[in-house]
Amino acid sequence: MENEIEIEAKFYIKEFSFFEKRLQSLGSVCKQPRVHEINLRFDHVDRSLTNEHRVLRLRQDNRAILTYKGPSNPGENVSVRQEIEFEVSNFQAARHFLEALGYEVTIMYEKYRTVYQMDVVEVALDEMPYGTFIEIEGPDPASIQVAAAVLRLNWNLRCSDSYLGLFNKLCQNRNLKLENLSFQEFNDLSIQPEDMELKPAD
Repeated sequence: MENEIEIEAKFYIKEFSFFEKRLQSLGSVCKQPRVHEINLRFDHVDRSLTNEHRVLRLRQDNRAILTYKGPSNPGENVSVRQEIEFEVSNFQAARHFLEALGYEVTIMYEKYRTVYQMDVVEVALDEMPYGTFIEIEGPDPASIQVAAAVLRLNWNLRCSDSYLGLFNKLCQNRNLKLENLSFQEFNDLSIQPEDMELKPAD
């Protein structure tokens, strides 16, 4: 189905407040004020979903959302993948449902997210425990690239890793033994973009 395709690009940024002001000055509409998210990733014991680059996620913000994502299409200059997402009425009941089916939580990660609508694209400003990011989601790669140019982002410095991919890369490069991607576990850490093999796109 057409509406089950997620097309997006991600950028690591340093000047977080600049981009929110930039979005506002462009007349973008705030679809979701800043909200705290808790995300649970599920997998089989053998980690078959992870090995196949598939995602099963339960998210709690001001709603509870269950999400499945397929592997990214190869050869694209942005992330293009199947996404099936819907709201559930009870976060804990959904978690117990998945666990009853044999899935287990492999990691918890959290962030603060603010979402703007800018013409045909949706722009998410994400505050992660290890830094700040912009995700641009649109109907096609061209519209995302246009939006990135309007926001003065360096297209060549977009990030191809997921947030958990960056977390794994960071832990490996810094030899960190962290269980979750949480603000509490990162509280005493000083993280640089080089630790995740990133450069700021602003």
